[in-house]
Amino acid sequence: MKPVEKKIYLASKSPRRRELLRQIGIDFELLLLRSEGPRGADVTEEVVSGEDPMAYVARVAAEKAAFAYTLVHRRHLKPRAVLTADTTVTIDGLILGKPANHAEAIVMLEQLSGRTHQVLTAIAVQSADFTGQITQVSEVRFGVISPAAIAAYCATQEPYDKAGGYGIQGLAAQFVEHIEGSHSGIMGLPLFETTQLLRQAGLPLP
Repeated sequence: MKPVEKKIYLASKSPRRRELLRQIGIDFELLLLRSEGPRGADVTEEVVSGEDPMAYVARVAAEKAAFAYTLVHRRHLKPRAVLTADTTVTIDGLILGKPANHAEAIVMLEQLSGRTHQVLTAIAVQSADFTGQITQVSEVRFGVISPAAIAAYCATQEPYDKAGGYGIQGLAAQFVEHIEGSHSGIMGLPLFETTQLLRQAGLPLP
């Protein structure tokens, strides 16, 4: 394997993933994929019929990495490893995406109230001679949330850009009774697994 530059491309719009990479000292440059517009998204995040949550997040992360790496060549960018990620929330085998409106957000929070759900974050890395993917699974238990608390939370902007309608680093932290797994994974980028994958790709990390 050829020596790999320490700086990577991050193909994600998530400010939380940027913060997490900075936390562990990973230098990166953003390489953003198109999520909407006249030509549609570069990589669709729609669930294939019959697709289970683990297969879904792994596929989307891998497809994002593959497409982002083609952009490196197409735009004649400096060769670097590309990192992508996808996070979903699942309960009872159902995938809870980002709520489209207030009513959907309320339904999601009602589903999660007083129960344990899973947060799946798949990460993928692609470079000239490496392709790898890892999915990290965490369990999160919410305490019972009163209808008034759900209504107050869903009246904010917090639920609408996050899978499952919440982010553990925001207002919804007050609902979390117990977690088992990776706190950074629940935020959207499991740092232990990310470091493992980047090392496998040949990045000169400690």
